[in-house]
Amino acid sequence: MPKLRVEYTEQARLDLRQIFERRLAQRGPEGWDGARAHLAEILSTIDGLADFPERGPRLSEMADFGNAGLRQLSHPLYRIVYFLDEEVATVAMVADGRRDFVTLLQRRLFGRT
Repeated sequence: MPKLRVEYTEQARLDLRQIFERRLAQRGPEGWDGARAHLAEILSTIDGLADFPERGPRLSEMADFGNAGLRQLSHPLYRIVYFLDEEVATVAMVADGRRDFVTLLQRRLFGRT
């Protein structure tokens, strides 16, 4: 199987930016390298989708909504939600796995409050 392209939704890009900014705020002005390294680790996990796109299990939380196509990767403390088509793995969300994930998915993916 040829490598897939990995793409990001605008929301996923925003998630990654916020993760970086939170880590930088935690580390202070001298924490730039640590924040960059943290983000690089997450991106490395995501980049692995190009070679092994089906490695992430399907999201069990989505079965009740009839959407079995979403998959997830874990990168502690984060859950990376993505979907596949024939040529692209699209990252839809990168979120703290400690959150109420069903509510977050409903809000983000279905516009429900």
